[in-house]
Amino acid sequence: MTEQLAFGNIRKMITSLESGKVNYTLPIGEERIAMNALIGEQIILCHSSEIHCVHCGRKTKKSFSQGFCYPCFSQLAQCDKCMMSPEKCHFQEGTCRDPEWAQDNCFIDHYVYLANSSGLKVGITRGTQIPTRWMDQGAVQALPILRVSTRQLSGLCEVLFKEHTADKTNWRKMLKNEVDIIDLPAERDRLLALVNDGIKALETEYGIQSITPLLEAETVTIDYPVIEYPSKVTSHNLDKTPEVKGKLMGIKGQYLILDTGVINLRKFGGYSLSLSKGE
Repeated sequence: MTEQLAFGNIRKMITSLESGKVNYTLPIGEERIAMNALIGEQIILCHSSEIHCVHCGRKTKKSFSQGFCYPCFSQLAQCDKCMMSPEKCHFQEGTCRDPEWAQDNCFIDHYVYLANSSGLKVGITRGTQIPTRWMDQGAVQALPILRVSTRQLSGLCEVLFKEHTADKTNWRKMLKNEVDIIDLPAERDRLLALVNDGIKALETEYGIQSITPLLEAETVTIDYPVIEYPSKVTSHNLDKTPEVKGKLMGIKGQYLILDTGVINLRKFGGYSLSLSKGE
């Protein structure tokens, strides 16, 4: 016998970090499901075939950029190419899709950080997204290393670091938990020395106060609710198989880890699903 817990359009899971442990809540329709409580249970996800844009709510046949319809994907500032590559910001050229949105989201303090999700990587985020960004990436350790005045500047700094370390997560290694603990402060110091000339050049161009090294920041350690990691990673895809079921073995990043495979719920933002518990 199965018990339907909720039905409706989903968003990415909401995370909170309490004493180093991650708690997950899934927004689905009008409900907010505490996902940690379902670990160890048999669950079923069924896609009704409907998708609604996470921004405007219109029905769409295909989802773009994790939940947007094509018109929103084509027009919204948060879907522009500079979101993925902040160093390509074109605000000063007068071509920003939404200057007011940019003032609120891009012309505020951003952080350059080191994280360990599948090995050492560099990343950037708004201050309001710390530590959410790290949990969404499945990082087991994270350390902010620079505070900068704009999103574009964070991207320019990231480009310097990318010459010496990765900027992407190997999601399969992350889900297998094939991760060795790293001395992030030591890596920070090593990398800062390597990019020192580039940082100085950016300070000359953007102002000495535009970049602040965070030498006193402490490493954040993150523990995920997982009872067993997979030895082999197989992905579920709701577009190909609208019903996904299995025993929920854990949650890491935005992935549900089932004994039948993994599913990245963030990828399916705006999809109409039912979530049930049982056989």
